[in-house]
Amino acid sequence: MQKLFSSVGRHEWDLPLGYIPDMRVSGRLFLSDSLFESLEEGAVRQLANVATLPGIIGHSFGMPDIHWGYGFPIGGVAAFSEEEGIISPGGVGFDINCGVRMITTPLSVSDLGSREDIIGRLYQQVPTGVGSKSAFRLSASALDDLLALGSKWAVSEGYGLPEDCIRCEEGGYMKEAAPENVSEKARKRGIPQCGTLGSGNHFLELQVVSEIRDHEAAKTFGVKEGNVCCMIHCGSRGLGHQVCTDHLKTLEKATKKYGITLPDRQLSCAPLTSPEGESYFGAMAAAANYAWANRQIITHQVRTLFESAFGISPSEMPLVYDVAHNVAKWEMHTIDGSDKRVCVHRKGATRAFGPGRPELPEIYQRTGQPVIIPGSMGTASYLLAGTETAMEKTFGSTCHGAGRVSSRKEAKKAVRGAAVSADLKKQGIIVRAPSGDAIAEEAPEMYKSSDEVIRVVHEAGLSRIVARMMPLGVIKG
Repeated sequence: MQKLFSSVGRHEWDLPLGYIPDMRVSGRLFLSDSLFESLEEGAVRQLANVATLPGIIGHSFGMPDIHWGYGFPIGGVAAFSEEEGIISPGGVGFDINCGVRMITTPLSVSDLGSREDIIGRLYQQVPTGVGSKSAFRLSASALDDLLALGSKWAVSEGYGLPEDCIRCEEGGYMKEAAPENVSEKARKRGIPQCGTLGSGNHFLELQVVSEIRDHEAAKTFGVKEGNVCCMIHCGSRGLGHQVCTDHLKTLEKATKKYGITLPDRQLSCAPLTSPEGESYFGAMAAAANYAWANRQIITHQVRTLFESAFGISPSEMPLVYDVAHNVAKWEMHTIDGSDKRVCVHRKGATRAFGPGRPELPEIYQRTGQPVIIPGSMGTASYLLAGTETAMEKTFGSTCHGAGRVSSRKEAKKAVRGAAVSADLKKQGIIVRAPSGDAIAEEAPEMYKSSDEVIRVVHEAGLSRIVARMMPLGVIKG
């Protein structure tokens, strides 16, 4: 597979024009030699397919956690011009604004007492699993406000601290949200699910900061070695899935209407300025806001539990940052020496804006954006910082996780959840999930090495390592 690519920099590879017909730009992949071993032919084909889309700028990018997905590869990034570009649900995914946030605490591991007890209490506090429903209930009018304002709405209702919104990508909501473009079916799915993790690879994990690599940035981020932190990974639940499903039908027709030729129907799209494109963008932004509110309400649940269990106040559990890794957004980037507005699709990829960007809160102007990268269950997670190199090379983008090497179906055939749980317990990691299959699907061996993925983005300059965290216990959907 590696012979298809030409080396253009450290861990940086080009898939040339002509790999498939009608490529408008080359593919650009960030991989080490060892990560090439798990690169799927299907993911390479998808990288090339994206390169054929109208209005694409620069390259079709693949991060080191790249693997086969729906339309775009997971770990895919592409930017599209305002004038000629398109928007595609395949470049966002069904779980719109699946993302991660990190909360710090003043606690050490010894302060937790029984890990089984605190993980059990978290499991009772935060609903998990397919179709899980929250004790938190929304009225139809409240849902409209939530879809318009995301985390900002949740905090205004008492589910968080004012500074939480400042420490979210986009301030915790996309102003382009159009709740009126969210179907009644999507709304019905969303009303009972806000404040829940859901299923799949979503999780809530207690971690300990095991190593600090960049002490100045860690101090700014509020992260100390030996402290317990909490990482929350989830998205827009059934509402976001339904938004994607609804608009895919419209965009499949729009692809034909606007004469767009595609190598894969999963890339169904519409011009950014078309009624169909604008309708999807507005609905997608509303679903993204739902996801930010969802993570905000879960944060409130965690803080409430820790306050009762350990006597620490919510203000002692500040949010480091919240990042999206399944979204399309309008951003300003320097292209051929000029600042231009482009629509950046990140599908299983994280924004990694460097120092000085106006989108970042004042506290992070010197360090660059905090970038939160979860490992697989039982392996290290990382806190990174965005870089100027990422701005120059990848429209300010980096990886989003470890990246799968086996499907969930294959995982359930290969391992038993009980065995995975027992092995993790021997390592001092407590796991709670609705079923053994939910654990088996996310077994650490079903993923690439998070250490290797992070090494690549660090050495390629797409983000720099600030801290490394190891798991103490996890609840999974």
